Amino acid sequence: MKRALDLIFALLAFILILLPLALLALAVRLTSNGPILYWSDRVGRDNLIFKMPKFRSMRVDTPALATHLLGDPRAYLTVIGSFLRKSSLDELPQLWSIIRGDMSLVGPRPALFNQYDLIEARTQCGVHKLMPGLTGWAQINGRDELPILQKVALDVEYLARRSFWFDMKILFLTVIKVLTRDNVAH
Repeated sequence: MKRALDLIFALLAFILILLPLALLALAVRLTSNGPILYWSDRVGRDNLIFKMPKFRSMRVDTPALATHLLGDPRAYLTVIGSFLRKSSLDELPQLWSIIRGDMSLVGPRPALFNQYDLIEARTQCGVHKLMPGLTGWAQINGRDELPILQKVALDVEYLARRSFWFDMKILFLTVIKVLTRDNVAH
């Protein structure tokens, strides 16, 4: 049931926002050198690596690290990178990952391939069995500001509480967080 809802929602959303996606792609192309999309190696269900697309908000020479690990993340942003990240518009291409079945609308955010501490902690708690999500319980309770152990604790709470209605609550709260730009890094 969850997969069917993910697929229906992602396809509808993709169709509805096709024009804004094209405009964002053009804006990325016109304001910086390099590809429009950044394909990040991410950890999916059962710790399998998949390629997750985002609109490229950082220069092509940016190290493949979590943003909080960069010395000065702002130094790597493209001209429109800050806007893309603060508005979360850089995340829209992840609808493709939902359509492909690599992600769900709601679940733990997929870790970078080299976030070994996060991957290990999630594996020890069984969270690695969940499909990663476009948004999740940890996302709306601190997002990039959370320390790893607190993020994993929220992921474990999601694992225990997951249901259709809990997912709907998370989606609703995500919209609120995005609109208010609460807990958005750079």
